Amino acid sequence: MYIFVIITVLAVAFGTSAIAFNAEANQIDRYYKQNTADNARNFATMVDGDFLRELRDVARTDEFQALREKAEKEANEALIEDYLKEKGLWEKYSETRDMITNYLENMEGIKYLYIIAHGDKNADHDMYLVDDKENPIYETGYYEEREAELLGMDIANLPEPTISNGDWGWLCSDFKPVYDSDGECICIVGCDVGMDDVMAERKKLMIFLIVGALALTCLVLIAAVLFINRVVVNPLNSMTREMKKFKPSETLSYEESGVIDIDIRSKDEIGEIYQGIRSMQINIIDYLRDMLALEKDKEKAESDLKDKDERIDQLSIESYTDSLTGVGNKAAYTKKMNEINQKLEGSEEVEFAIAMVDLNNLKNINDEHGHRAGDQYLKGCCHMVCEAFKHSPVYRIGGDEFVALLQGTDYEHRREIVDQLKEQFIQAYEQTEESPWLRYSAAVGLAEYASDDNTAELVFRRADAAMYEDKAQFKEKYGVDSR
Repeated sequence: MYIFVIITVLAVAFGTSAIAFNAEANQIDRYYKQNTADNARNFATMVDGDFLRELRDVARTDEFQALREKAEKEANEALIEDYLKEKGLWEKYSETRDMITNYLENMEGIKYLYIIAHGDKNADHDMYLVDDKENPIYETGYYEEREAELLGMDIANLPEPTISNGDWGWLCSDFKPVYDSDGECICIVGCDVGMDDVMAERKKLMIFLIVGALALTCLVLIAAVLFINRVVVNPLNSMTREMKKFKPSETLSYEESGVIDIDIRSKDEIGEIYQGIRSMQINIIDYLRDMLALEKDKEKAESDLKDKDERIDQLSIESYTDSLTGVGNKAAYTKKMNEINQKLEGSEEVEFAIAMVDLNNLKNINDEHGHRAGDQYLKGCCHMVCEAFKHSPVYRIGGDEFVALLQGTDYEHRREIVDQLKEQFIQAYEQTEESPWLRYSAAVGLAEYASDDNTAELVFRRADAAMYEDKAQFKEKYGVDSR
């Protein structure tokens, strides 16, 4: 905000100063241009065009040019004076020269006044004809490089007055034509008005305006900053501090919750913001109180429903979970088989396999070491089955019978997993140093669903048959009863 104010004030101050300076400068320039043009025009009407024509024609001759160079070399003005007397031009020449000198002396501000014989528009040099008495006579007839503003100009179509800074300082220059009695443009009168003092004053004015603009800018900025701090920044800072204290609670009063309460009575935008924040905070606390009341009513209703749902869920879990091993029981297995059969009846695409697991030696462990050891043996074997088929449900469907319904990655790697499980059971059984109830052993059979199977029971029967083949191999290998 402060940067915006600073830029705005600076732009306005300097923009106003620039406009004022340009307006003043343009007005002065117009005055000097008009003054220069008037003096050049006035003097052009005072000189004799016919005489200047004769003087121009004489000065152009080779004889005069040779004499002029000699006079300049010897600094001898008498040579030119005698020649002009001989040609009958001296009296008029002297009179014209006096007119220029007197005009310069009486017209304040004019620095140079001279008469030039202007060549055609393609010429790059012009010839001085008459100048004031400060300049030697032998400069008459002197060819000088044409002024830049006159290059390519027709003598009858001269440019407007110009202001320039050159070797002779600041000058306002203008040129007006001189005509003879036949209406022919013979030469031009050049008038230069000095502007050194004007430009010096203009420089002072510029410095004054810049300093004044800076001073005014500083004052305005100070006042603006004080005003903004008082009207905007300080109230906003106070509101910010108070807002940080706001801790809404449905159990506290407005004051205890930190609802904003500061002394802002203005009717401007800041006052509207303050009232809006205060109203919002009050509405938040009111809303929290309403929500608390609704929440209590809802919690009471949900508590009653939750108790009922929990009792139902617990009954459901208990009815489908084997109490000893924690896997699904026969009821859960039957339910799952019914779901698969419904999908098969609906011609849905189904992909699954069944692994049948029957424990070895459970009866012997129960008889010889008690049912506690038998339960431990059951849990250990179940754990190995669950670890093998991590991504598939496992069910205990009999005293020593388990079924795994293979799906997903377990289905994709079914053969590999079953072979590994068989190997793990063999390794566990061959740990003869372990207690009998820790030498886990089981027969495993696997069968996959085929396209011509119309029920899941067909897959189960094939898995059960494969399991009995594995159990027979166990008995043949170890020579023991595998019940």
